[in-house]
Amino acid sequence: MLSARSLFQEILDSDDSYQLFCSIAASGETQGGWENGRIAALVPASMDELAPKITRHGADEDKHGRIFNGLLKKRGLDPVAVPPETDYTMLLERHGIGLAHDKLRQDERLSERDIIVYLSHSRVTEQRAADQMDMLVKYFGDHPEVGKAIRQICNDEDNHLAYCHEELLRLAYAGHGRVIQSTLRECALTEITVYRDVSLAVMSHMGRLLRWPKAKSAVLAAGIHAMYAYERAGGWRRMVSLRMPERRNALGGPATAAPVI
Repeated sequence: MLSARSLFQEILDSDDSYQLFCSIAASGETQGGWENGRIAALVPASMDELAPKITRHGADEDKHGRIFNGLLKKRGLDPVAVPPETDYTMLLERHGIGLAHDKLRQDERLSERDIIVYLSHSRVTEQRAADQMDMLVKYFGDHPEVGKAIRQICNDEDNHLAYCHEELLRLAYAGHGRVIQSTLRECALTEITVYRDVSLAVMSHMGRLLRWPKAKSAVLAAGIHAMYAYERAGGWRRMVSLRMPERRNALGGPATAAPVI
């Protein structure tokens, strides 16, 4: 029977698929770390109080990249090149979601609207990350090889999501509510399309590495398309709602160290 648990177990059991999985994850987290670092350096003067939290956000993502690379090293594997069609962060940028890297490479201060775009983009993508990590912790939180790492990352993603909720609500109360809602909606509708395409690409590569029969690959692709249809029909709304989180000031302190794996 196909399930998220059985599929990840297959990926975990094969060096080739595990190597690709960890390489994709490490690359995305490292890219996110760079983006947040640049945003923190370019925060407008009117929002200077956000800079330490954005810095913490980036430091956490850098840490996650090191964790995934550490998991590879622990198994005696090197990172591999990430196929472009599986590069979630790059594809989101190409679709105009988030802040363009060209803008982040400059030394001009960002605008308040840019920060709203950043937080809205993060609200959507951190929901995806938090959902995925919750699933992995459910099935593999006690796994001797990856359990400690995924529990640490899961906790960090919950902090990131709480931070996005709290800061966007604060900005909404300050009069930016309409811009926030329209930006969240745009980000979510684009993200679900990119996520579908990346999921199909990742499953295609995994199928080749694990020598899945065509029927199995077809069933998995159908499941991905079904999830997209559900999200397109209204499931995307879970990614744009805002509520005050239980974890307040979730990124108010220094980043925690990566666990020893």
